[in-house]
Amino acid sequence: MTTSIDQLLTRVSKPARYTGGEWNSVTKDWRATTVRIALAYPDAYDIGMSNMGLGILYDILNRIDDVACERVFAPWEDMEAEMRTAGVPLWSLETRNPIRDFDVLGFTLQYEMTYTNVLNMLDLAGIPIWARERTGDHPIVICGGSGAFNPEPLSPFVDAFFLGEGEDAVVELAGRVREWKRQGTPRAERLRDLLSMPGVYVPSFYEARYDDAGHFAALEPIVPEAPRVIRRRIVEQLPPALVRPIVPFLQTIHDRAAVEIQRGCTQGCRFCQAGMIYRPARERSPEEVVQAARDLMANTGYDELSLLSLSTTDHSEIVPMVNQLTSTFENLKVGIPSTRVDSFSVEVANAVARGKKHTLTLAPEAGSQRLRNAINKLVSEEDLLGAAENAFQRGWTGVKMYFMVGLPTETMEDVAGIVEMGTKVKAIGKKYAGGRAKVRVSTSNLVPKPHTPFQWARQDTAGELDPKHFLLKDGCRAAGVEFSWNDPRDSFIEAVLSRGDRRVGAAIYEAWRRGAKFDAWGEYFRAEYWREAFAVTGVDAEWFAHREWDTREPLPWDHIDCGVTKSYLRGQWRDVQSSGTVADCHHGTCNVCGMQNFDTLSGTPGVADCVVKLGKLVEMRRGARTYEGEALELV
Repeated sequence: MTTSIDQLLTRVSKPARYTGGEWNSVTKDWRATTVRIALAYPDAYDIGMSNMGLGILYDILNRIDDVACERVFAPWEDMEAEMRTAGVPLWSLETRNPIRDFDVLGFTLQYEMTYTNVLNMLDLAGIPIWARERTGDHPIVICGGSGAFNPEPLSPFVDAFFLGEGEDAVVELAGRVREWKRQGTPRAERLRDLLSMPGVYVPSFYEARYDDAGHFAALEPIVPEAPRVIRRRIVEQLPPALVRPIVPFLQTIHDRAAVEIQRGCTQGCRFCQAGMIYRPARERSPEEVVQAARDLMANTGYDELSLLSLSTTDHSEIVPMVNQLTSTFENLKVGIPSTRVDSFSVEVANAVARGKKHTLTLAPEAGSQRLRNAINKLVSEEDLLGAAENAFQRGWTGVKMYFMVGLPTETMEDVAGIVEMGTKVKAIGKKYAGGRAKVRVSTSNLVPKPHTPFQWARQDTAGELDPKHFLLKDGCRAAGVEFSWNDPRDSFIEAVLSRGDRRVGAAIYEAWRRGAKFDAWGEYFRAEYWREAFAVTGVDAEWFAHREWDTREPLPWDHIDCGVTKSYLRGQWRDVQSSGTVADCHHGTCNVCGMQNFDTLSGTPGVADCVVKLGKLVEMRRGARTYEGEALELV
């Protein structure tokens, strides 16, 4: 007797992860659709359902009559065991069709430690893990998201990577799939056709070259149609906000409504990949956000709203936006998940708190002014202490601070500065909140990321990081400050996957074959699987993670153009040693990062925020040399 999906659901924890049918989900007649696209998130439903990008693409695609867009997430261990025992392939939530029956399988890559889950989901779906083994009977496997900006480690398993913002691209992709099916285009020709699609990288049409020492030397196209450089896609004006998101049956990590108020960031933190690859900054108006909030409340039933951005309080009209929201919606709880370290941010947080003040989150990132300058985190100790005092004075009872350890030029004195800062903030908290005051310090280990000034930086070894963590643990304990940190062994694997070339793909496969999956979850991560995989495949993991790279050597991701130039990043890397800083271009002149000349997907000159002042992008007439009486520093 064949085991049904319903039977499997009775044997696992949290069966709602696999049922579909949630409020605002879309289920179309499979037979009445031409194009079938499965959007995959390589982690548990509880995590993936909080990803706004997936929700946006799902909504856009399902608005097209002949397109069925459905979802799939990584099954938890108990469900995977049941599926493998019963021989049930991975299915979509909406129609329960096998994933292998879709035309396209699109993965969102947000975190390198989910890469083994990608392989596991392909295997569970009955799709060959190695791209070269797929036939016309299998879907085209496409990956996007921040992980696609160094696609090489996953390139042996992926048919195509999409670089950049996907709102327009997915519509174009659906049109191409429709035409492929109408004409009966073979799989090989479908992949070749994708070469002409802006923002798409098809790794099978490129060949990696290595020097005599076995080090990466270049990535060469092997067909004339393959571009040497793939430029990411950008939407110049943010599309309408997602106002009909799916409401999950179970609690997710961000169980609330959300509206993206701004995309991109101009602060220029040197460690931050998102701040580089999502430029330029573009805003929604307060009126648009208020209307989106109204629609979200009506369509979801949520009474809590998050204002999403890389740095929410950098929005040029955050105050009138907050005022409009709080005056329009009496019972709406507004959250600001990402704030600057200054008193202005506290005032904004205070305005939305409405008396429910618990923990305020700030991110100074480093424990000394010298090191904050080196990473271009333009915040002073005075800013931080002033923000903390403002918060505790106004009734907040807790402050959480995020820091990084293992930063370039960092000393033990810089690390000790984290303890000193935590101690000072705790003293301020006691002054106003007494015994109720709670201060928490949380640290992450530097992982050098592609397309940042730190892409050339070495990562500290576990032997170098452990003493720093011991200092922090002892110091925070003595000060009555809570402390949490990331395991350096996790961060090491992340660094290898972040900066690896194609050869790292073999190690990913070997780690998965040994049992690696859900590596982002502490209870599942097994460092020994990766050590064995590196040894078996001959991958020198330390070469990728623990050395400082020469700025003149070729990088595995040099064929990806995110808009920020390599010369700009080199200059920023040189400034690290001298602790030189660059100002936020929102408040000054253009820093000439490359975005000022970056072409849009339409091929016409793009206009970056650094040139026209934040939030006024669409008001500028193309080709104008002045804006509101100011000369533009176009390069």
